[in-house]
Amino acid sequence: MAEMQITINGQAKQLEQGSSVRDLLEKFNLSGPVAVEINQQICPKKMHSQTILKNADVLEIVTIVGGGS
Repeated sequence: MAEMQITINGQAKQLEQGSSVRDLLEKFNLSGPVAVEINQQICPKKMHSQTILKNADVLEIVTIVGGGS
């Protein structure tokens, strides 16, 4: 399958065309609570499997870490 280029947190990455947000998270071992923004639009977790990424998409991915005192 052909690859596309996307940007994740400012870094260029290669990903197979037709990949979903969920595929991307699995490929880069990003598990647990995460917030995903695609082209300045929040992608809700319930849409991760259905949201297909496109060439030149710009993503911001933030992992959520609990804690406190």
